Amino acid sequence: MQATRIIAIRHGETAWNVDTRIQGHLDIALNEVGQWQARRVAQALADDPVDAVYASDLLRAWQTAQAIAEVAACPLTPHTGLRERGFGEFEGRTYAEIEALWPDLSRQWRQREPHWAPPGGESLVAVRERVQRTASSLAARHLGGQIVLVAHGGVMDMLYRLATGQDLQAPRAWQLGNAAINRLLWTPEGFTLVGWADTSHLESSVRDEAIT
Repeated sequence: MQATRIIAIRHGETAWNVDTRIQGHLDIALNEVGQWQARRVAQALADDPVDAVYASDLLRAWQTAQAIAEVAACPLTPHTGLRERGFGEFEGRTYAEIEALWPDLSRQWRQREPHWAPPGGESLVAVRERVQRTASSLAARHLGGQIVLVAHGGVMDMLYRLATGQDLQAPRAWQLGNAAINRLLWTPEGFTLVGWADTSHLESSVRDEAIT
């Protein structure tokens, strides 16, 4: 059975990542570290044959994907199905602020109730369905080839769970690092994990371009 190889990348760092502030569907750009990470992951994938790059249309993912597509010299296409989980009223707040303002909602969030959603946001069940549908549809266009999906931490989490059979309520024991390289296979039967959270391209003590 033919398979599609998927390279799944979380966007580079933003100032709100550093501040532990919920971004959700808010359009936050990469900070300088994130821009450097985008260049590094693009160079790390330079020898990988890539048929197409698909990215969330949110700026932090789009900027990361632009760097990858430029080096890969392949088409870049936005897809709203690759957006981060919608967090509704939580967006723009830090974890500490959410705990202080809405202690009951914060507790429900931490418990990972599959059908619970932040006010105005998405449930885990809804996000998983969206990610599965989107990634499967895109992978089906490139059977026998390889694509890059550039998205967000919540999307990476769902891809990992889909590929490993982890329940939505299972505690997260895997990394979702900015600009980490994650590899999966897709067939019509589903996803399989190949490699996860490779950050070796970000570990150089001397950065190729100064961050000023």
